Amino acid sequence: MPVPILDLTAQHAPIRAQIDDAIRQVIDDNAYILGQHVLTFEENLAAACGTKHAIGVASGTDALLVAMMAMGIGPGDEVITTPFTFFCTAGCVSRLGATPVFVDIDPRTYNIDVDLIEAAVTPATKAIIPVHLFGLSADMDRILRIAKKYGLRVIEDAAQAINARYKGKTVGTMGDVGCLSFYPSKNLAGPGDGGAIITDNDDLAQRMVQLRNHGLRPGTGYEFTMIGGNFRLDAIQAAVLNVKLPYLDAYTEARRAHADRYTRKLEEENLAPPSEPGDYYHVYNQYTLRARGSGREPLRHHLTACEIGNRIYYEKPLHLQPCYKHLGYKPGSLPEAEKAADQVLSIPCFPEMTLEQQDQVITAVRQFFLGD
Repeated sequence: MPVPILDLTAQHAPIRAQIDDAIRQVIDDNAYILGQHVLTFEENLAAACGTKHAIGVASGTDALLVAMMAMGIGPGDEVITTPFTFFCTAGCVSRLGATPVFVDIDPRTYNIDVDLIEAAVTPATKAIIPVHLFGLSADMDRILRIAKKYGLRVIEDAAQAINARYKGKTVGTMGDVGCLSFYPSKNLAGPGDGGAIITDNDDLAQRMVQLRNHGLRPGTGYEFTMIGGNFRLDAIQAAVLNVKLPYLDAYTEARRAHADRYTRKLEEENLAPPSEPGDYYHVYNQYTLRARGSGREPLRHHLTACEIGNRIYYEKPLHLQPCYKHLGYKPGSLPEAEKAADQVLSIPCFPEMTLEQQDQVITAVRQFFLGD
């Protein structure tokens, strides 16, 4: 039987009546843009994350964009980030006329290598965007120390890491802002695009609330004191997310249990499991293996032939993307990111996965490496 990389049908089945009721209520209220459904979700999300504010926006991409707009990042500024992430992390920097500065990754965690950040700081540096990739926090203590030393903003890209923790602290709450995504493949998944920004900073929160709605000053009717955009979270998305939010802890624990079993069952010298350093709490948005040498592509084809879902995140690091050719990076510039792009492969690790499904994945992987 095929094993998908993700099964939202299985996730929604037990709570389908709640979801249907929530959508029906939005339609009955005729309140589709912002309004009480969004406000309720924002209040519940802020409480779940332990922050003062949660600002719902239209996507994880818009979360990054609105956060940087609120900080005044623009032409002439530089933002340090990782090249091993989804495109929007750097794309939002470029959309504002600023320049992404890429720093190589730690080969164990796939997150930005903190040892290399300080050398990338220049007088033009305005912010650091650490990405908590695949659900594992970046090394935030050291990032925050560097940011404090140079007076830099810290924007946590936690799109894949809601509910993750670092030394007991919730990911997204340690920097100036945390940016979340509710894309259908995320750990808290909406029925479409959606995102949020969490923060304890009152001034930034006020600015972001205004920017997400074209810059309209709340309570004034029709007064625009800044230029924003249409970055609003839809009420239907908020209503569905509000149904699913109480299940997030259970979803997270199920992912972690599957990941632990994979790590115990897939011991193979040519296959490196994900890393979870001490005092970290990984939430496994993806369970990503590293197939060393030339093994990734043959393994991928083998799993596909066995009808096992798999994905490569990400095939080409951002510094080598054609649109960033003008930045002057060459092959070999950031070798760990390039090596990871050639070797990583993600396998199914969704909460509703059965032991039988996981055994199929384990058997297929072991067959490839061990001939079991």
